[in-house]
Amino acid sequence: MRKFNIRKVLDGLTAVSSSSSASSSSQQQQSGNRESDIPETLQSEHFQLCKTVRHGFPYQPSALAFDPVQKILAIGTQTGALRLFGRPGVECYCQHDSEAAVIQLQFLINEGALVSALADDTLHLWNLRQKRPAILHSLKFNRERQRSTQKQTEKEAGIRLDKWITFCHLPFQSKWLYVGTERGNIHIVNVESFTLSGYVIMWNKAIELSSKSHPGPVVHISDNPMDEGKLLIGYESGTVVLWDLKSKKADYRYTHDEAIHSVAWHHEGKQFICSHSDGTLTIWNIKSPAKPLQTITPHGKQLKDGKKPEPCKPILKVEYKTARAGEPFIILSGGLSYDTVGRRPCLTVMHGKSTAVLEMDYSIVDFLTLCETPYPNDFQEPYAVVVLLEKDLVVIDLAQNGYPIFENPYPLNIHESPVTCCEYFADCPADLIPALYSVGARQKRQGYSKKEWPISGGNWGSVTQSYPEIIITGHADGSIKFWDASAITLQVLYKLKTAKVFEKSRSKDDRPNTDIVDEDPYAIQIISWCLESRMLCIAGVSAHVIIYRFSKQEVTTEVIPMLEVRLLYEINDIDSPDGEQAPPLPTPGTGSNPQSIAPQSHPSTSSSSSDGLRDNVPCLKIKSSPLKQSAGYQIELVIQLVWVSGEPPQQITSLAVNSAYGLVVFGNCNGTAMVDYLQKTVLLNLGTIELYGSNDPYRREPRSPRKSRQPSGAGLCDINEGTTVPEDRCKSPTSAKMSRKLSLPTELKPDLDVRDNSFSRSRSSSVTSIDKESREAISALHFCETFTRKADTSPSPCLWVGTTLGTVLVIVLNLPPGGEQRLSQPVIVSPSGTILRLKGAILRMAFLDTTGSLVPPAREPWREHNVSEDKDEKDKSKKRRPVSVSPSSSSQEISENQYAVICSEKQAKVISLPSQNCIHKQNITETSFVLRGDIVALSNSSCLACFCANGHIMTFSLPSLRPLLDVYYLPLTNMRIARTFCFTNNGQASYLVSPTEIQRITYSQETCENLQEMLGELFTPVETPEAPNRGFFKGLFGGGAQSLDREELFGESASGKASRSLAQHIPGPGGIEGVKGSASGVIGELARARIALDERGQKLGELDERTAAMLSSADSFSKHAHEMMMKYKDKKWYQF
Repeated sequence: MRKFNIRKVLDGLTAVSSSSSASSSSQQQQSGNRESDIPETLQSEHFQLCKTVRHGFPYQPSALAFDPVQKILAIGTQTGALRLFGRPGVECYCQHDSEAAVIQLQFLINEGALVSALADDTLHLWNLRQKRPAILHSLKFNRERQRSTQKQTEKEAGIRLDKWITFCHLPFQSKWLYVGTERGNIHIVNVESFTLSGYVIMWNKAIELSSKSHPGPVVHISDNPMDEGKLLIGYESGTVVLWDLKSKKADYRYTHDEAIHSVAWHHEGKQFICSHSDGTLTIWNIKSPAKPLQTITPHGKQLKDGKKPEPCKPILKVEYKTARAGEPFIILSGGLSYDTVGRRPCLTVMHGKSTAVLEMDYSIVDFLTLCETPYPNDFQEPYAVVVLLEKDLVVIDLAQNGYPIFENPYPLNIHESPVTCCEYFADCPADLIPALYSVGARQKRQGYSKKEWPISGGNWGSVTQSYPEIIITGHADGSIKFWDASAITLQVLYKLKTAKVFEKSRSKDDRPNTDIVDEDPYAIQIISWCLESRMLCIAGVSAHVIIYRFSKQEVTTEVIPMLEVRLLYEINDIDSPDGEQAPPLPTPGTGSNPQSIAPQSHPSTSSSSSDGLRDNVPCLKIKSSPLKQSAGYQIELVIQLVWVSGEPPQQITSLAVNSAYGLVVFGNCNGTAMVDYLQKTVLLNLGTIELYGSNDPYRREPRSPRKSRQPSGAGLCDINEGTTVPEDRCKSPTSAKMSRKLSLPTELKPDLDVRDNSFSRSRSSSVTSIDKESREAISALHFCETFTRKADTSPSPCLWVGTTLGTVLVIVLNLPPGGEQRLSQPVIVSPSGTILRLKGAILRMAFLDTTGSLVPPAREPWREHNVSEDKDEKDKSKKRRPVSVSPSSSSQEISENQYAVICSEKQAKVISLPSQNCIHKQNITETSFVLRGDIVALSNSSCLACFCANGHIMTFSLPSLRPLLDVYYLPLTNMRIARTFCFTNNGQASYLVSPTEIQRITYSQETCENLQEMLGELFTPVETPEAPNRGFFKGLFGGGAQSLDREELFGESASGKASRSLAQHIPGPGGIEGVKGSASGVIGELARARIALDERGQKLGELDERTAAMLSSADSFSKHAHEMMMKYKDKKWYQF
């Protein structure tokens, strides 16, 4: 019987409904027989949304841990995230559901497990033996809100007032975890069962009975390296206790006047060192509790007459590491003198008589010393220090003179300057990544340690995606970084500094008063990149555009080519035509009279107009001296918008470059300008109303320019986390406030609620700065070779322009022949008269051929321009023409040769060309708006992918716009997400999830299925190093390490059960219970198949038994029947 697929039936119903609502009845009649011409292969089963990997530095780090055997590093954050790092390319991201801050991490060394302690009084045990770590057990400590009364016993009072976890310690090769609390008590947790032991060390038992004050929270717990039965407990107030676990009493108590921040043992177990709040270190002999053996002030000024040194800042952490050859290392953070105002945070390494002070760029969160052995009772042999900074991770080589740092192989410097925009390109040309890597390799810094990166655990996953991927990030300082993002990894390829073309003002007083932003005037807003020709075009926040050409040769540019453009047009009010009714489309020769625009440029001639207003002045000053340009991207042309009669230039909202035409076009809320970057001339400079000509559907009233300067905010959101979008303006794209208010379509304004995902009313089509007033801005630009008018019989080069009011205009380009004529003859630009309308601002445009495949814009292959061409190459370049599409036209009638796909904030349309009939329409959202829409290639087909402000990710088939995917994924809580979200080919997407991290996701079912194989393995089977040899005499006289049977002390039989009200055990989803319910992988499928086979075999066995029983019964019946027959065989009827 044929299998019935309900999903395909639903897809068909959706397609029928969407096509029926897409067009009017007349359009349906025209296009109904053509809908079947393009078979659509994409179905809803081809789509699935899931996160793949997260790259970048963990945002707001708070904890650090290292497994010295597995060589894996773990970092916890204030938002409950976990980042695990192995060898370069092996990374993992996990998240605690509560999102509480991680206060401490502890590896179960070489066990493939990790314990995390959170600020919400919970402990979690993570299983790292799977590619996606999961929580096996959780333990929730209960806070007692009621204060203790005098009638309660000391023990009850101590337990009930426990607030939260302050310190954890897990001895090597032990299953008992010591947990210190703010109240000063220590509880013990069995990490195998994640249950509490009845053994509790009470603070009032640990300190002197005569002491009248509370010792404060527990800041340190560790067992004596030579005697596991002795536990060293450090209290914040300055008291240290050596606790005997067996006798349950304190052996020694060490008191100091200053508060303690950390404690560390010498490996022989006879001495320990404490760091204090006054910048001192005290070294104690365990058998001399009266006074410290030595007091050191590493950064204090030694005064004469034997006086104490001046107090310094607190030493937050100290580590005491020994080596067989040479003096021990004392490594500490903090402790600087108070008079070092403005000095950067430091890590101090004291080795013998030498003291090295290593300055850091950011505050130190934590540090760990990497040692050769995991055993605390052996010489540690330190070889490196991992320093976790507020915004960086630094690893210092202790084995080389000068303590050089290791070159960090992880992509942790995404946020080196705040990210202001992001673009993602999948399935790039194969030669592009090697070309970028070759020029980027010359930019690498020198002076790193020559040793291999010490964090080398884990194994790489299998590479199932073979296509190249590149992510480009634009930054606030004007830099652009190219990243190799192939196969779920991320590696920096090349860095371009766009700001070096401009003169930098040395101080604020030197800044010209033409700046439209007070900070970060070079910030990148928009990136347009042609992959084949490698032409790069960027738009900056100071209304500047720079065009770059890629070259492998180094050149020196004597004079930087530049153009200045006056682009200003002011209107008062706009009256929108009713609904979506488009104005009558003019026909050539009747409705509009296209006139060619002659090339023109606007050099800066004066800095002020006759009435004293600032005029013809750009915002930035270009360098006048020769500019040396290294191999890589080199400046082709700089374009700047200038002040006009006291009006500052408005920021650029859209940008496009085409290498085959040699053109770049950009627009803002005043209009659009097109530049021929080969001839260095302005071809088009029109206000938006002038693009309409006589076909303007709006009633507008021109008005004079504003006399007062208003700051044009960058439209680039504050990089700081946790800020919503206020209504006021800001100074900078990265300042603490949101930028200028962004325009809303008129139909959306009354419906938006301030509570709508904390997004308020500030937004625009491309999330760039568009004036608050109702001016029509250019929101989308697309070069293509298609039909520009209804009567066209062949495609021609043109530019499609989309505006924030939902209008699409077409501009015809008449290009001269290639070669030398292209450089001498002008490009003729003329409006076509074609006007299309959608609801909402236009976001994206693309074109499909008759097979439904995407038609790429015309482009040129890359060639080296800084090398003289021979004669043959010159002949080739003369003959080179832009790549075009040759349509197959019928001799009898004009066939529908192309389809234009247009996506706006509210809806999408598919327009048949050249007839300009709307054959499909889809209203994407009614209550929200689309933030990003991309027409992408997937599985040898294409689709429209959209991300809405309400958090939904949707995909639609092409050309029928049938819904294929609609998943609620991410609410828009920050403009950073809207600014950086982008879709690309093969079902990939990315966005900036925090100011320092890029999150990559996929909406492809195939990628989701292969993801498990692509991920790396964190845990690898490694032999635990042998324990240090105790030696003959130490073994004979008992001088070696003393072991302890902790099970005998802490087990239920010895210490009893802990109070149930103290903590609650919560099984994790990674445990057996969770695995049973969520086994959806290959192993789960195999298990289910095995169970099904067993059940089938059992049923077959039962059937076999029943068959045998029936056979036996049949035989018995046959036997009885035969006996009956023989009995009555010879008898007559009357004998019965």
